[in-house]
Amino acid sequence: MLNRTLDDRYTILERIGGGGMADVYRAHDKLLDRSVAVKVLRSQFTDDEEFISRFRREAQAAAKLSHPNIVNIYDVGFDEQAYYIIMEYISGETLKDKIDREAPLPVETAVLIAMEIAEALEHAHQNNLVHCDIKPHNILITRSGRVKVTDFGIARAVTSSTMTNSGTIIGSVHYFSPEQAKGTSVGAKSDIYSLGVVLYEMLTGQVPFIGESPISIALKHIQEEPKSPRELNASIPPLIEAIVVKAMHKDPVARFDDIGEMIADFKLAQNYLRDDHTRRLSPTDFPTQILPTVTAPSQQDDSKHIVPSNTPASLLREARLSKAWLLGIALLLLVSAVVAFLGFGKFWSLNEVTVPDVVGKQVDTARNIITSNNLRVSVSEAFNDKVPAGQVISQQPEAGTTVKEQRTITIIVSKGGEVTVVPDLRGLSRRDAELQIKNSGLKLGRVDEQFADAAPADTVISQNPRPPAQVTKGTMIDIVISKGSSPKKVALPDFQGSLLTTVATQLESLRLKQGKITETPNDKYPPGTIISQNPPPATEVTEGTTIDFSVAKGVPGAVKRAIVQVTVPDGSGRQALQIVVTDTNGRRVAYEGTHKPGERIEKTVEGTGQVRVQVYINEKLLQEQTI
Repeated sequence: MLNRTLDDRYTILERIGGGGMADVYRAHDKLLDRSVAVKVLRSQFTDDEEFISRFRREAQAAAKLSHPNIVNIYDVGFDEQAYYIIMEYISGETLKDKIDREAPLPVETAVLIAMEIAEALEHAHQNNLVHCDIKPHNILITRSGRVKVTDFGIARAVTSSTMTNSGTIIGSVHYFSPEQAKGTSVGAKSDIYSLGVVLYEMLTGQVPFIGESPISIALKHIQEEPKSPRELNASIPPLIEAIVVKAMHKDPVARFDDIGEMIADFKLAQNYLRDDHTRRLSPTDFPTQILPTVTAPSQQDDSKHIVPSNTPASLLREARLSKAWLLGIALLLLVSAVVAFLGFGKFWSLNEVTVPDVVGKQVDTARNIITSNNLRVSVSEAFNDKVPAGQVISQQPEAGTTVKEQRTITIIVSKGGEVTVVPDLRGLSRRDAELQIKNSGLKLGRVDEQFADAAPADTVISQNPRPPAQVTKGTMIDIVISKGSSPKKVALPDFQGSLLTTVATQLESLRLKQGKITETPNDKYPPGTIISQNPPPATEVTEGTTIDFSVAKGVPGAVKRAIVQVTVPDGSGRQALQIVVTDTNGRRVAYEGTHKPGERIEKTVEGTGQVRVQVYINEKLLQEQTI
């Protein structure tokens, strides 16, 4: 399926999982330019109407569900004998991966995960849908920690009158309920039981029942009580253990009335939780599968294998057919051995010849050499990119071996390098393009980058060879990756004379960056004032260019100058103006005079060290500044 495009839209990139009925792949949706998950029904079931119906039912069942804890269904289709469902792609891991890595999980974490699963099931149950296959493998955890329930492949409507399947049961043996094991009617409480098993495994690091076969495990679900979770993990609070025990009660009536009641108990228990970080690995689980209906035997014996009392007649017929097949295979092997012995040559002949060396020769030449030595020849072909097409790659028996006349010599003739079609990589991300190249048996060649206004950054804009060229496997494919839109050019403003603290906003608006800052002693500019820049003003630069600045630094003992501007306020008659300077030399009057209202006065003052300038009108302070 790799590199195949379904309905000219979904290009399959890599296999990411699978189950009993279908395989799951990551694909690229060319129309919406996004990654999706594609579930494809396995080829052996495409002619089975029951499986096709179940597969379609999954799409119909899950499509009507919309919940943040349920994987979204986007599309469903059929393309060249491939039935598929397009789903939301979840970048993360399964709960089973997390359990295998970290179990037993902290109690608080386990309850939080179980609550999100329960909320997803509550939504499904409200829509009259039972999942029927709740297990850690069908629970996805995103990189942000959100829980997503997936795989409604064997989901059934709650309103169905029966949940049996012609004497068989479907599910994951470690997690399904006693009523599923018996093949009797199941409902929402079956999902509650399975969720209890999942919580049991998260808390203890192991499933409640293990056995030598799926049937033996199914019987334990019906007959035996699991070991107390607190015996396996003493840190589990009694209230949490009570939730697990109630959810896993063998009588559905004794379980929670509905999933909402279980959620309420989870919320109550969260007030009493404490963390614990012990770890334990869990055993391997059997996959989702179809099993014969299990009925508890009336008498127990010491035999290792338990056979269900109501094994379907179909299985007995299969057993008889299996014996017939074994007999047929044995007869076929015997005939093959006789044919091979007769084809070995004239075993009754006493004449022997030496096998000639034909490796590297053209097939016609090799055939003539072999037959001229009174031997027979059998030709097989194989791809080989190191041996030219039509030449012999190898032979059996090898050259120099002594054999009887008419012995068959098998030669393998090169078909040249295997040919493949160059995939269309344009528009794919670099990672997806490299994966396509690898899956096609090709190799990544030179990778160039260039600006492209019409293509998003890190996507392929061109390639060589171009599709749909046919090349031999191992050929190098060169690609050009977009660097995004070309950066714009701007004319550099003159920042000289501005305070460094005031240019940051202007640089950001121009998409420029502040570079190296150099302080230079200067008595002509106040400290912190830009006195030069690099590149210089009016230079055309591209967005993202770094601008370096030289900033004035105060000189000890240097004379500082400042211009004082004063507007005489409104009043009656002329007003007395006084400018006072305070510096290292003391306090002094730098200017004194009378002026009429509204008159503007501008005076230059100077001082050394820290200079304070005060302006008085009629002996009242009007303004003050420090230079």
